[in-house]
Amino acid sequence: MKLFLKGDRCYTEKCALERRSYAPGQHGQGRTKVSDYGTQLREKQRVRRTYGVLEGQFRSYFAKADRMKGVTGETLLMLLESRLDSTVYRMGFATSRTEARMLVRQGHFLVNNRRVNIPSYQLRVGDEVSLREKSQQVVRVNEALDGVMRRGLPSWVELDRKAFKGIVKTQPVREEMTTPTFQEHLIVELYSK
Repeated sequence: MKLFLKGDRCYTEKCALERRSYAPGQHGQGRTKVSDYGTQLREKQRVRRTYGVLEGQFRSYFAKADRMKGVTGETLLMLLESRLDSTVYRMGFATSRTEARMLVRQGHFLVNNRRVNIPSYQLRVGDEVSLREKSQQVVRVNEALDGVMRRGLPSWVELDRKAFKGIVKTQPVREEMTTPTFQEHLIVELYSK
């Protein structure tokens, strides 16, 4: 399944899954029956890998989502989506979440005019994410901002491309977390055992 981890390459025909959608090797095309637990575990691993979160962090996000009001699975995805590195990716400053994480770690971004270099920083409604003045000439960021229209901008963020800043207008919406589509109810079933 496509996880869109390679940035722009996943949107072209050069994507590995477009060319060959089965596992490599002699037995790659064989059929295997997967148990319910295997399906749930695979879904959890997909979400973890997509957002670049370690197991301990993921468990704490799930525990926090379980304590909050609302549907646990959707709340979990909302917490993961409102991380600084994920929001930087959604705003179009980077072509992949991995690149966004790297840019945040290197200190290129300001949150409410304060330098933040922690990718797991939780953004709230009304927070302003801006690129530092020294970092506005970074070639990768400018290339990513040029390609943001192809990927699309979610409705819960607002981007001012000329000023190199964006604002979190509302909480992330489940309907706009489509890349890739997650079955969060499987994760809830896995952790509720």
